[in-house]
Amino acid sequence: MAYLLLRSFQPQTRTILPVKIAGPSRLFRRSSAGHSLSPTQKSFPKTLDFVAIEKKWVERWKETRLLDQSQGYEAGKTSKDKEKYYVLSMFPYPSGMLHMGHVRVYTISDVLARFWKMYGYKVIHPMGWDAFGLPAENAAIERGINPADWTMQNITVMKTQLQKMLTDFDWEREVTTSDPTYYRWTQHLFLRLYRAGLAYQKEAVVNWDPIDETVLANEQVDSEGRSWRSGAVVERRKLRQWFFKITNFAEDLLKDLDHLDRWPDRVKQMQKHWIGRSKGAEFQFEVIPASAISTISPSLTVFTSRPDTIFGVQYLVVAPEHSLIDAKYLPLEHVQQVTSFVDDLKKSQNYNDLDKNKEGIFTGLHAVHPFTHALLPIYVAPYVLSDYGTGAVMGVPAHDERDWEFAKFNSIVPEKEIKFVVEPIMKEKHDAVLKHGPFTAQGVLTEQAGPFKRMKSEEAMEAIVAEAENGGFGRWTVQVCFGLTIFK
Repeated sequence: MAYLLLRSFQPQTRTILPVKIAGPSRLFRRSSAGHSLSPTQKSFPKTLDFVAIEKKWVERWKETRLLDQSQGYEAGKTSKDKEKYYVLSMFPYPSGMLHMGHVRVYTISDVLARFWKMYGYKVIHPMGWDAFGLPAENAAIERGINPADWTMQNITVMKTQLQKMLTDFDWEREVTTSDPTYYRWTQHLFLRLYRAGLAYQKEAVVNWDPIDETVLANEQVDSEGRSWRSGAVVERRKLRQWFFKITNFAEDLLKDLDHLDRWPDRVKQMQKHWIGRSKGAEFQFEVIPASAISTISPSLTVFTSRPDTIFGVQYLVVAPEHSLIDAKYLPLEHVQQVTSFVDDLKKSQNYNDLDKNKEGIFTGLHAVHPFTHALLPIYVAPYVLSDYGTGAVMGVPAHDERDWEFAKFNSIVPEKEIKFVVEPIMKEKHDAVLKHGPFTAQGVLTEQAGPFKRMKSEEAMEAIVAEAENGGFGRWTVQVCFGLTIFK
């Protein structure tokens, strides 16, 4: 039988609690005289100085290089002893002290590194400090000290704590992101991306913290629309930002998922959904100028994956940040109402329910349907995102759930006047089509689809887009959901 030594949480001196466990133990080694040192043969002292013991063995480990990341344990070496393994955990922000979240994360990476090293691999397990950011600046301002001094003091404290945890990091590979010798390579990579046309600037809607005066990620905004750090009500602002054009790699990302043989199918499906490649068509709708003397006649470009429903468009919706929402485009009598609506959205919207918001407001503008030449009202609503697609969508209440709900909520079209332009292929002649909700599947086009009536959806899509291309107001295109990556 063997025993475990459990220590109480008293400083310096620990009380020994013997706990009997079954099975052989390798915790005990024979002395030079050949006698086995076992708790069953020798009485325990009443107290034991764990601090001294820990210090002794840490120094011993350093001397003998038992924690050397470039070597595998002799006892665990296999035929894979020349293979390499890389274990990388997120670098902590040097905020002052470790907390239990740090302990959890770095215990997991420590276990992984030790496991693979004992399995005979040459393991790299680096550690570094994510040292750039406003928190360091704000903390330094509060304390009246230099941000660099504040950061380095915290790194010293946190490194000592990690070492006391006996984490198995490659401290010889330690990096600090605020060190010029490190971030010069970040700058180098950025310049290469910029020269390749993959990093560029454009205006984009961002989450703005008016207290910290910085841009926030969506994850840094709570469900009430407040900054997780300053507590300020976050505003939606359109600012000039840097972007990485990762959309250029959408096809490669999708194709390479097929090479991930060991990934679970559900995870690969999540990745495909995140990339969100969608083939569809773009159509242009000419906007009627707000007044007869206006010379400005903008157009709206919308994307749809269902061009067969184009004859069912009964309104258009733009994002609150769309360029059309401007006093120079809006009718004078609608300017104050529309701008007030948009300003209220920027200040009070619930960020978690953004795409569920059914509220919208009429802009006073109309656009011309490219096929039927009917006048379509243009609305503004928060569910349309300015940084996805064109920032404008077509409203087809008969064939889209959200469009149906939006039209009903804002009383855009009476239910009996909703245009169903696609119906099921298989239906009994004597059965009336139930029209108490949208028909979202593909089918056959109805009489309201003009020259494309009685075509099946797939055939109609090709014919409709072909005519739009000939007329210069539409084309096939591909969109991806994950868009562009913004950075700061």
